[in-house]
Amino acid sequence: MITCIIIDDEPKAIDLLKLYTDRHEDISVVGAFRDPIEAIRFLESHLVDLVFLDINMPKINGISLAKIIDKKSQIIFTTAYSEYAVESYDIGAVDYLLKPISYERFYKSIDKVRNQIKKQQLNSSFILIKSGNTSHRIEANHILFLQKDGNYIFYHTSSIRIMARESTSEALDKLPDQFIRVHKSFIINLNCVSKFTNENITIDSHEIPIGESFKKATHKILKEIR
Repeated sequence: MITCIIIDDEPKAIDLLKLYTDRHEDISVVGAFRDPIEAIRFLESHLVDLVFLDINMPKINGISLAKIIDKKSQIIFTTAYSEYAVESYDIGAVDYLLKPISYERFYKSIDKVRNQIKKQQLNSSFILIKSGNTSHRIEANHILFLQKDGNYIFYHTSSIRIMARESTSEALDKLPDQFIRVHKSFIINLNCVSKFTNENITIDSHEIPIGESFKKATHKILKEIR
């Protein structure tokens, strides 16, 4: 599922993008904002895959806003002005849609997003998890979080749970850098965090507690990757 938000001060522009995204089962609009400052506040505690971003808005220019959005979020600019096109690509936008936006042009843009996601997945690393007599080769990006229970570590993905007899340090040693320990019993994949508070981290439908001794370091990292 591709999660996205829309930032545009024109209600009709938001409605059109919602209409287009509704035609795609793999796209979920999790927020729509006319006020870019409200969008910034939302993004401080939510990770999204895609941002549809207008350029000429009150309070803050879309180009300036794009520079502070999490680098993991892909950006599609939506504007009535063509003169920002070069600058938008310079800051890494996946596409630039000129208003009025046709569905055909929108569709091509979404295809670019899907292709980018596929490239990221192909470049991701795999790890080997031994569970009893079976070894599982799992793509690291598919692991949501790990939970320790006694002498066992449970690897949670969106579809399966794998139990391995190993220590927390052994698990961390084979995981890539996007995994951090946030509690004596939990390791999370930073790429899978959808939102967080002072006490908990939300991943998929799971609420992961943040241990008291891990709070300062955890929140520092979470804010740095925004």
